[in-house]
Amino acid sequence: MSASTSTDTLGHSHAHPNPHSHGAGHDHGTRRSYLIGFALSVILTAIPFWLVMGDVIADRTVTTLLIMAFGVVQIFVHMVYFLHMNTKSEGGWTMMAAIFTIIIIVIALAGSLWVMFHLNTNMMPGHVMNPADLI
Repeated sequence: MSASTSTDTLGHSHAHPNPHSHGAGHDHGTRRSYLIGFALSVILTAIPFWLVMGDVIADRTVTTLLIMAFGVVQIFVHMVYFLHMNTKSEGGWTMMAAIFTIIIIVIALAGSLWVMFHLNTNMMPGHVMNPADLI
C-alpha cells in the first residue's frame, strides 16, 4: 500500500491525492508570506524604537499612544502571517480565539496604563502630599 492510500475498518482503501494535505480549512504559509510577516514585524518594532530613541515627538502621551498602536498592529500581523488566523480556518474557532485575545490584550493594556499612571502620580519623589489628606 502506498503512502497516499489508507484503509478503513472494513478493509476498503481510500486514495488521497496529497498525503501531506490536512483537508480544507488549514492554511499553511508560504515562504513569501513568512518573509512578509517577518519584514512587517521588524518594521513595526524598529519604528517605535526610533520614535523613543530619536526623541522624534516631543509629547510623551502621543509617543506612548503611537507605540501602543504599533504594538496592536504587530499583534495582528503575527496572528495573520504566523498563526494563520482567519474566518475560514478550523470552522471559525481561530476567530473566536482572536476575539478572546483582543479582549485580554485590551484589559491588560488598560490595566497596565492605569497602574503606571497612578504609580507615577502617587509615588514619585517630587510629589508633595498635603498633611490634611493623611487624616
